[in-house]
Amino acid sequence: MRLVIARCQVDYVGRLTAHLPMAPRLLLVKRDGSVSIHADDRAYKPLNWMSPPCWLTEEPGVWTVRNKADESLVITIDEVLHDSSHELGVDPGLVKDGVEAHLQELLAAHPETFGEGHTLVRREYMTAVGPVDLLLRDGSGAHVAVEVKRRGEIDGVEQLTRYLELMNRDPLLAPVEGVFAAQQIKPQARTLAVDRGIRCVTVDYDALRGMARDDLLLF
Repeated sequence: MRLVIARCQVDYVGRLTAHLPMAPRLLLVKRDGSVSIHADDRAYKPLNWMSPPCWLTEEPGVWTVRNKADESLVITIDEVLHDSSHELGVDPGLVKDGVEAHLQELLAAHPETFGEGHTLVRREYMTAVGPVDLLLRDGSGAHVAVEVKRRGEIDGVEQLTRYLELMNRDPLLAPVEGVFAAQQIKPQARTLAVDRGIRCVTVDYDALRGMARDDLLLF
């Protein structure tokens, strides 16, 4: 991984255009080829980025990143404040807590939770940016990617968005519907998911385990 802190401006040219004026920023270049530009005010989302497959060309004072769609990210560098590379090795991946891991197992065993006719294709379906918890097919045979969380927050929606972006480029999978499943989904995460066309499913963990509820419900 390469970390560059520089005063720079960024121009994106593609389906839309976007401009970031000159300011100090972190440029992050990962081994998968992705390039992202970060400010110092958020934990989970860059200001702009180019997902792999993409190609970086460096010239004096200018980085140009292009992808297969001929979109480009042009980074004009005024001053480099820091430039270092680090070998992180193979990441062991996210270790889920017991409830979340068991929830994933239960949903894999009961794919009909997501709709009539849904069947499991594979658990932990690997993409270039990490494993999707569940890959399903719906009643019509279309693929469904499910991200499972105990508590659904914005970073989980962002994670699923990255998976869907890559999976929908694969003609053997596309179109792929996204489902964000959790015991509890925060309102901000639900709003972001709906905005991105991702379906939200609130899961009753006890019901999946076959446990009777000890509270009385009128409805």
